[in-house]
Amino acid sequence: MKLFCIALCTLAWFSCNQKVKEVAGPSLDQLAEKYVRLGLAIGQYDPDFVDAYYGPDSLKPAGVQQVVFPKDSLLKEVYSLQSAVEKFITADKKDTLSRRATWIASQLTAFGRRVRIFSGELTSFDEESRELFGVVAPSFSESYFSIIVSQLDSLLPGKGAIPERFQALASRFIIPKDKVDTVFKTAISVSRKRTLGYFDLPSSENFHLEYVTGKPWSGYNWYKGGFSSLIQLNTDNEIFIERVIDVASHESYPGHHVYNMLLEKNLYRDKGWVEISLYPLFSPQSLIAEGSANYGIEMAFPGEEKNTLAKNVLLPLAGLDTTGISLYFKVLATKGKLNFVRNEVARGLINQTMNEKEALRWLTMYALNNEATALKSISFIHKYRSYVINYNYGLELVKNYIEKGVQDNDPVKKWALFGNLLSTEMIPSDLQ
Repeated sequence: MKLFCIALCTLAWFSCNQKVKEVAGPSLDQLAEKYVRLGLAIGQYDPDFVDAYYGPDSLKPAGVQQVVFPKDSLLKEVYSLQSAVEKFITADKKDTLSRRATWIASQLTAFGRRVRIFSGELTSFDEESRELFGVVAPSFSESYFSIIVSQLDSLLPGKGAIPERFQALASRFIIPKDKVDTVFKTAISVSRKRTLGYFDLPSSENFHLEYVTGKPWSGYNWYKGGFSSLIQLNTDNEIFIERVIDVASHESYPGHHVYNMLLEKNLYRDKGWVEISLYPLFSPQSLIAEGSANYGIEMAFPGEEKNTLAKNVLLPLAGLDTTGISLYFKVLATKGKLNFVRNEVARGLINQTMNEKEALRWLTMYALNNEATALKSISFIHKYRSYVINYNYGLELVKNYIEKGVQDNDPVKKWALFGNLLSTEMIPSDLQ
């Protein structure tokens, strides 16, 4: 009995020492602060790296940046921090520290790849997207898209090439420049009302709206923290009716504005998770952000409700004839299957298997873009590279995640699961 007690005490002592060893070193909260400091330091050199930051000023870089981009020292810090964070990862999926550590570690993998990209060290499209966004998007052949385009032949009025017939139909629903503000604000208002039907948002939440030109994107949400956003709409190109609805919902409710607010409220303010106060644009977080913002359009306007909003509210506000609008949205539903065209164009341009002339052909023939929109898309790819997968593949992953989680299509359950997605440190593999 005495020997058993001695052995038990020895085992207890050994276990305690093992536990102390496991938690020795910085806490995860301290490592999270280092993560934020590192991200902000990279952002001193790479102007596109930090999309939003609303954490404490004390974590911002104090010194003046070096003239030469310190690639090697930044990478060393990335890998050292990632190694320290990974010590908190366990097999227990309910372990909060482990889930936080997994999220931070995946973000740090993206830090490393973006540092390399910024210094001119490039890799293939798929390898880049895997390291930046945690996934590799499926690849589709030209014949795959050609078959989908041919399905529009019986839908589109007129004769001749399908892209031209599609543009002829779409041109009926271009919002006049002097009506854009009214129509866009109305679309945001409707999206907000529908979102508030399911989400309790902070009472102080707000956004400021601006119209800009000379940008490679259609719209942008600059989250400022404190539940406030700057939403910008690019007016370079013609604005079609569906773009008004899509951009309004994607950038505001229940898209980026709501996503960032829920993260700030539920994780940064309520739990004190400082890592969430930094949003690095080139990271797995963006796949969740863009995928959920695109799926949020469908959440706010399920079924025929985009068509109904356009026909009954937005087109009359714009002073446009609603004849053909139902056909147009029916065509757009098939056109939506062509969303992955831009991925193949980006894959080709980044892998140098496609030149810009060929990229323009793909975008006009298979994505059914007009030339101005196609050129804008090529400009976006040159700047943001493999980021394009977040819109379409991100949408697919989020859609499958929500619809598998709520198989009876109950809207209350879907909004609840969607809200949980927007309030959680999820990584792309969680969706898969």
